[in-house]
Amino acid sequence: MKKRNITAILTIILVLAMTGSAFAVDPEVAQANADKFGMWTIIPPLVAIVLAFVTKNVVLSLFIGVFSGTFMIGLNGSNIIMAIFNGFMMIIDQVLGSLSDSWNAGIILQCLTIGGLIALVSKMGGAKAVAESLAKKAKSPTSAQLITWALGMLVFFDDYANSLIVGPIMRPVADKMRISREKLAFVIDATAAPISGIALISTWVGYELSLIKEAYDGIGQSVNAYGIFVQTIPYRFYNILILLFIMFTAVMLKEFGPMYKAEKRARETGKLLPDGAKPMVSDETTELEPKAGIKLSIWNAIIPIGVLIGSAFVGFYYNGYLALSPEMQAAVMEKPFSFIAIRETFGASDASIVLFQAALIGSIVAMAMGLKQKIFSLSEAIDTWVHGMKSLVITGVILLLAWSLSGVIKELGTAKFLVSILSGSIPKFLLPTIIFILGSIISFATGTSYGTMGILMPLTIPLAYAISPENSYVVMSAGAVLTGAIFGDHCSPISDTTILSSMGSACDHLEHTRTQMVYALTVAGISIVFGYIPAGLGVPMVIVMPVSIIATGLTVFFLGKSVKDFELQTGEITEEKVI
Repeated sequence: MKKRNITAILTIILVLAMTGSAFAVDPEVAQANADKFGMWTIIPPLVAIVLAFVTKNVVLSLFIGVFSGTFMIGLNGSNIIMAIFNGFMMIIDQVLGSLSDSWNAGIILQCLTIGGLIALVSKMGGAKAVAESLAKKAKSPTSAQLITWALGMLVFFDDYANSLIVGPIMRPVADKMRISREKLAFVIDATAAPISGIALISTWVGYELSLIKEAYDGIGQSVNAYGIFVQTIPYRFYNILILLFIMFTAVMLKEFGPMYKAEKRARETGKLLPDGAKPMVSDETTELEPKAGIKLSIWNAIIPIGVLIGSAFVGFYYNGYLALSPEMQAAVMEKPFSFIAIRETFGASDASIVLFQAALIGSIVAMAMGLKQKIFSLSEAIDTWVHGMKSLVITGVILLLAWSLSGVIKELGTAKFLVSILSGSIPKFLLPTIIFILGSIISFATGTSYGTMGILMPLTIPLAYAISPENSYVVMSAGAVLTGAIFGDHCSPISDTTILSSMGSACDHLEHTRTQMVYALTVAGISIVFGYIPAGLGVPMVIVMPVSIIATGLTVFFLGKSVKDFELQTGEITEEKVI
């Protein structure tokens, strides 16, 4: 409890050092509230953050954060009782207003629809078929780890599906190669949220696009959220470097810290987990298991996902083309497949609509394939699709509350107040680093990257814009929010993906957390020292990214100890040796 309180205090200090707000209403109303409430305007986001630490429940924390803001607004000319009533009614208005927006509705629909598509593909055995076909190629510890990494990259569309599909498929292969369960869990976990968070199409994209769009609206800029999202990818240092870190350790067969001891134990003794360990197993994996008795085919994954991706790219082009001016449409038609044509059409497209349409088309194709192969009836297909959508309902709830929180703090004038007192006090080059660290702390303590993004994004872009209106600087700051949230979530023992990775690999959860944390902290340190600080100082990304990658490789080379020399006996691993 003491550690938790210290962390909360540190978070409060950091929040006071860097926050701002989003959502633009009447500037005069926002300015009047900023002048009236002053420092109290930071109460809603602060309440949401502190409660997230204490309760570990992001939905409850966001709700009370929103209410604290609407209560303050409701105090205007009212007594406390009426302020409570008015505050509650304002929450309803905020949620309804968020849901009635066509962009927001499209975002929620595409998230739910992609969830349904994932369930169909899994039930048809497509994901398992791809995994098993690749697993047959694993002939050594290096190839087994690289194939696990490749599978994680292929299941880019959802972090939950990644953890629950890749783990059970690769576990027997990893066991045969005497790869510790801790290392298997790390590879699975490090290719779950990190790849889903930067994938061009995934269950994460809609949420990230929504936060970006609303935050930019707060500074009076109407931007193409998908275009900004793509621009943040080079600044997502942790996501990129942790994926490469896995490759470096696998190819060099070098480990350090607790992971070295785990790999040494597994290679020398055949014990895939330490004595007394309690492997996690769960019935949740059965939800993604293919229907019993069907013939597995990789095409049951390749075709639906391929249709999703292909439809999305065609949709981006067509939808964006229709949104262009007649003059620009004529210019595009002169060279329809040029880089400029693609940039202009994709940039003008409405990603919320396009991704929803693409996911719906992919789902229809998946259902048709399943019906033709007699894997399920139409009724069963629809039930499976709806079941997959249910898994992402919580995302919609968080989205609505995050939008509402952003709307409230914007109406309170939080941005105007904080930018006025802080824009000249924070060194420009340090803001992305501060954002990354703050996001890491919050997501580690709460176990949720979604909630962290929802709280910080509307508080970051206005301040970054006030410090420096350069597009690259604001984009870098947005990227720091997204990747910092993923890093903290990756380390957290209460994170859902950390838990699911332990389940998928049948690893002791505490051992997975203990061994993974050293690696995650190492890569985070590299992300700051070789990524955000030099990038904040204005060093070109063509220099920053290669240097960061080289630093990651050299860290493994010099800190790592070789596990090549340990005797590798590839016989059967008995259950006794597992624990």
